[in-house]
Order: sequence, then C-alpha cells, then structure tokens
Amino acid sequence: MTMTKTKTILITAVLAFTGGILTAGPLRGHPNLEAAKNDLNAAWEHITRAQSANEYDMGGHAAKAKELIGNAKEEVRMAAEDAGHR
Repeated sequence: MTMTKTKTILITAVLAFTGGILTAGPLRGHPNLEAAKNDLNAAWEHITRAQSANEYDMGGHAAKAKELIGNAKEEVRMAAEDAGHR
C-alpha cells in the first residue's frame, strides 16, 4: 500500500470517528434519525471498501459520494437538534 493510500484511509477513519462522536448526543431519543445515521455510516464503509478493492480508481465518484454522505449526516444531526428544541 502506498503512503498516499495509507494517509487517505487514516484521514477517512478519523473523520468518520469524529463525525460519530459529534452526532451521538443530539440523536438520543430519535431512533429513526439514529438509524439513518447508522445506515449512512454503513454506506461510507461500503464505499471505502470498494475504493480499496479498486485501488481508488473510480473517477472521483466514490469520493463525491462520501462527501455527500458527510453532508447527509450533518443534515440528520441538525434535524435531531431541531426536533429536540420543540
């Protein structure tokens, strides 16, 4: 494995872990939103494994999908926060 791939995997793991920690609080009490977050995390992991299996040569589409998953996770977090204020 090249140094670039190793760095990419490490950065991805750190971001996924950090995102999980940041979203844990507001999702308590919102089982459907928590399930959505878990599904998004699973999708992220599947894409990461696909990237590894294909040596990251996916025309940038897998990276874009992961970016959009990150955006979706943030929206789920904000939805839970909003629901918690009502």
